[in-house]
Amino acid sequence: MDQKNGSSFTGFILLGFSDRPQLERVLFVVLLIFYLLTLLGNTSIIALSRLDPHLQTPMYFFLSNLSFLDLCYTTSTVPQLLVHLRGADKSISFGSCVAQLFISLGLGCTECILLGVMAFDRYAAICRPLHYTVIMHPRLCALMASASWFIGFANSSLQTVLTFFVPLCGRNKIDHFLCEVPPLLKLACVDTTVNESELFFVSVIILLIPVALITFSYGRIVRAVLRIKSAAGQRKAFGTCGSHLTVVSLFYGTAIYAYLQPSNNYSQDQGKFISLFYTVVTPMANPFIYTLRNKDVTGAMRKVFCGGNDSR
Repeated sequence: MDQKNGSSFTGFILLGFSDRPQLERVLFVVLLIFYLLTLLGNTSIIALSRLDPHLQTPMYFFLSNLSFLDLCYTTSTVPQLLVHLRGADKSISFGSCVAQLFISLGLGCTECILLGVMAFDRYAAICRPLHYTVIMHPRLCALMASASWFIGFANSSLQTVLTFFVPLCGRNKIDHFLCEVPPLLKLACVDTTVNESELFFVSVIILLIPVALITFSYGRIVRAVLRIKSAAGQRKAFGTCGSHLTVVSLFYGTAIYAYLQPSNNYSQDQGKFISLFYTVVTPMANPFIYTLRNKDVTGAMRKVFCGGNDSR
């Protein structure tokens, strides 16, 4: 960061929803409940995937990665937001802001790629069932998951460095509830066209390449499922794929709105609520979307909580 921001610069003020004190009280209660549900749901997915041998498959390996990612994602933002909603002090130190941007952006990028990998897993399971265990070998699964995390945090490193190299000239009031790239660039006292163009270009790659993979995978899946003559087989295939598509729609829809629209159309108020959706609502909803109609997971839960009697 530029020296003007430097010697006396101590941090930022996250304005969040401070102009709506009544809304802050409601949000505190709602977000606290959502955060507790996120912790419960995602921790349960990870524990069940470890404890039940029936769930030690590529699908649940990736789902466990997604649940761990969502736990970290919400924890990087929500506890601080809850503190700010209940108190008058809305400050965040410079180091904490850098760390929050790096971690939350890295996890968000990782989720984009991981959802694409999960679509490929469903494609292999439904379209290549006889070769599924060969294609989705544990080493390949580990490699694809590791690549998702590496690419996500490599991009986050680049965006964090570029964002905090922009001169702010003492401006430190962020019109948001967390440190994100678009509102941070709004503080700049120089032209940020190059930064915005670079961010748009990278966002297109990170968001749209996985979307292309998901579209390809599900195009093949639909064709394969329609050839299944058993109605029960079709329901099972569409059930697991429907859960994934719901999660994809929730996450990509809000992320594309936040990062792929022109900056002159960017509304701070809309941006805050969109960010709430993909940092709080989606991570809370994911485990419930994947488990409510999933007999494997509900059977594993009965087995664990009913003293080991497998009712499946």
